[in-house]
Amino acid sequence: MSLWQRMREGMSRTRDALVSTIDSLVRRHGASAEMLEALEESLIEADIGPRLACEITGRLRQAGRLPGEAQELRRLLATILVEELSRHTAALELDDRGGEPPRAVLLVGVNGSGKTTTAGKLAWQLRREGKRVILVGADTFRAAAQDQLALWAQRARAELVRGAPGQDPASVAFDGVKAAQARKADAVIIDTAGRLHNKSQLMAELSKVRSVTAKALGRAPDEVLLVLDATTGQNGLQQARVFLEAVSVTGLVMTKLDGTARGGIAFAIVRELDLPLKLVGIGEDPDDLRPFDPAAFVEAILDVAPSS
Repeated sequence: MSLWQRMREGMSRTRDALVSTIDSLVRRHGASAEMLEALEESLIEADIGPRLACEITGRLRQAGRLPGEAQELRRLLATILVEELSRHTAALELDDRGGEPPRAVLLVGVNGSGKTTTAGKLAWQLRREGKRVILVGADTFRAAAQDQLALWAQRARAELVRGAPGQDPASVAFDGVKAAQARKADAVIIDTAGRLHNKSQLMAELSKVRSVTAKALGRAPDEVLLVLDATTGQNGLQQARVFLEAVSVTGLVMTKLDGTARGGIAFAIVRELDLPLKLVGIGEDPDDLRPFDPAAFVEAILDVAPSS
């Protein structure tokens, strides 16, 4: 299945909600000011965010002539949204970029956001590229997280470094990086415990994990990825701000996009934080962690390609 087909399937709930709403608005109001007002409200309800929703309808007003066909309106929306997302998109920085291997990825986020699954899927994909990968279980609070990561390591044929229950997470991260260096691994992926963004002690502990990882590497981690659950909607914005301050996040991973009708939160978060969205999770299979493609994403939620 192609990236676009998989994205389309995974984003069906968001697409069904947005497309039916936009088509209904055009049928009811036609090309009118009332339609634009209702459209702005609908975009906000889809979690695209008030500021961006206002800018989108403002651009449509300035266009001079509103389309009377729903599909053409969705095509104009797609063009605007792809332009917006393209300014906040970047690939993972895991290729040779100076410094000795391994390339190091630190995954952070709140409880239940999908960090461990993301770590496993990323390891799977890197292994398919022929890279030697070490997974590090720095979540020493939940035995289930360690067991889940062990299953992913077995599935991906990656090596695993895990900590003892209650062990200092920073020391586990340090041991994992040193093991990766000794074994000449290409990549080391560090899974951390989920933590509430409003708990300062836990955030300070996470900051320590990052600094100890950097010390072991002799440089900053190549990626510090904040994993966000798309179903949390606008709550993800506040989470992202706190993690950004604590651990110098380099990019975002949006998970569970297949489980929400409000996938527009991706637009709001990248816009408000000026952080690149690097990966999206659109299902349970190992291949359902995908590099973010703005055009494929927008086409999947609006059911039209942007104007050329």
